[in-house]
Amino acid sequence: MDLLACFLWVTFSLPGPSIWNHAPVFAQAAPNDSLIRAIEHDRRKTEEWLKSSPSSYLATIHRVDFGDRMTLTVGRSPECNVQIDDPAVQPLHLRVTVVADSFLVEALDPLATFGVGGQQQRRAVLPASSITIDRFAIRLSHQRFPALIVFDTKSPRYAEYKGLKYFPVDLSYRFVLPLTPNTSRDTVIIHSTRGNLRRAIRVGWFEFTVRDTACRLEVSRLLEPGVGEDSYSVFFRDRTSGKGSYGMGRYVEAETLPDGRFVLDFNQAYNPACAFSLHYNCPIPPDGNSLPVEIRTGEMDAGYMEH
Repeated sequence: MDLLACFLWVTFSLPGPSIWNHAPVFAQAAPNDSLIRAIEHDRRKTEEWLKSSPSSYLATIHRVDFGDRMTLTVGRSPECNVQIDDPAVQPLHLRVTVVADSFLVEALDPLATFGVGGQQQRRAVLPASSITIDRFAIRLSHQRFPALIVFDTKSPRYAEYKGLKYFPVDLSYRFVLPLTPNTSRDTVIIHSTRGNLRRAIRVGWFEFTVRDTACRLEVSRLLEPGVGEDSYSVFFRDRTSGKGSYGMGRYVEAETLPDGRFVLDFNQAYNPACAFSLHYNCPIPPDGNSLPVEIRTGEMDAGYMEH
């Protein structure tokens, strides 16, 4: 049973709406056990992904931001904006140009191609996504601050793998809540770890109680290519931040239920990519999203950025 199915199973096996509001969800032992197993399974899968996946945070080896430029060149030559010093890469392999929310990718050397979905091409207009050159992947990152991020299946950082750390699963941190909507849907600025000011819509707020303490968190939707209308992101800090969990804060995504309410499960709180690599541009939780309580579940800080 996948995780969403477990959410729905638990939700609709409980009594009527009078129990919801700010309270955590408690259910019968069997569905709780299924949900715990699903969360633990997802945690193991994430560890395996980090350990060896070609898209692992540990696979990143280089990042170049476009900045004021519209075009970057990629190749083996030191004259290229993005140098990949490997025989499989031509001296001047390709050119990448930002075109609105997309990228125009063009092979330059007569022998050069790049992979898209398993097919070799010489020219393509692509959304924010990835292309490949031999064992290297190049992420076409937009976020309205375009950049190229290079991944290497032989990245030396794989050797730094030491697993992940999590607080124990605790279903008292799993809530089913209504969203208090922001009727004005104003645009806000979210700061990022690379100093960029990223735009987002303040969708609304979740209100809930943790150990008799009232809590409130702003829900955001980044105004960036690839972010869908069904995205409900919560960037938050709590009193474990820097004291067990990642100091900058953590993220959790709210899941929509058929009745319009949401599952906000802090057991699925995760660290931003910048907790593992300098090559990412991560949203920083807004000041109002610092909780006055400890959220002692979800991902902890495994110390990958300690030097």
